[in-house]
Amino acid sequence: MKSGFVSILGRPNAGKSTLLNHLIGTKIAIVANKPQTTRTAIQGVLTLPEAQIIFLDTPGIHKADSLLNKRMMDTVRAALEERDLLLFLVDVSRKFGLEDRHAVDLVKKTGTPAILLLNKMDLLGKDKGAVLPLIEQYRALYEFAEYMLISARSGAGVAELRKAILERLPEGPAYFPPDHITDQPERFLAAEFIREKILQATREEIPHAVAVWVDSWEDTPRLIRIYATIHVDRGGQKGIIIGAGGSMLKHIGTLAREEMERMFGRKVYLELHVKAKPGWREKPDFLAALDWRTMAGIDEN
Repeated sequence: MKSGFVSILGRPNAGKSTLLNHLIGTKIAIVANKPQTTRTAIQGVLTLPEAQIIFLDTPGIHKADSLLNKRMMDTVRAALEERDLLLFLVDVSRKFGLEDRHAVDLVKKTGTPAILLLNKMDLLGKDKGAVLPLIEQYRALYEFAEYMLISARSGAGVAELRKAILERLPEGPAYFPPDHITDQPERFLAAEFIREKILQATREEIPHAVAVWVDSWEDTPRLIRIYATIHVDRGGQKGIIIGAGGSMLKHIGTLAREEMERMFGRKVYLELHVKAKPGWREKPDFLAALDWRTMAGIDEN
């Protein structure tokens, strides 16, 4: 039996959460084509007959300019500790820059073996050779244990990646039961699904200004009743999310409810409300309330 802990790292919007979902074989992390979609560490456990791999998806490596972003970067640094392997994702459609150099510096400091994953290869078409100069730029900074071409969106190269991970894991016990997939409670997953649909449906100004809190959760064998509040930074953003005659909020709610029903295997009744809470990204108590590890509740003062 092999087992080990593997962290998934990279710049914002590199495809980390999409990769995690493919590796696990089910959706446990929300996905949107917006930077900083992932705000906390997302655990995903893959149990095979011969091994158990505990993956940790992380927020994108970025410059922290708010208390929320500083907490996100603290999460990234914590995910580098006591790992057996790192997966460092690179978006091949994006030019190499100073931010990428800083991201590699984080990996170098760990001393942990790392695989460089050149993601979104499907965007290059048939010209795979175009990625060679990018590989050399990263090789000049750090000698990664392996270099692999993948597409997290299509799943191309993911099976080969699983094999490469297994080869590098130490012998060890299974840390979780065979049916354990993630440590996230359903309540937190529901809030994340709502936020995902907001990210996918709204304009650029909205994503970073949104937080979702599940106010009430009533669980029965056939139906889950969920009452949730969408918090935004400004009153104008509230109007955007509600939409004309409530059309946008209804659209978001329908998509989120359908996602929840697929995940939870039961009918879901979902009621959404929108509230402006200026400066929430700088309020420690509010941020603590959003963390499913504490679920402290929201201070309305």
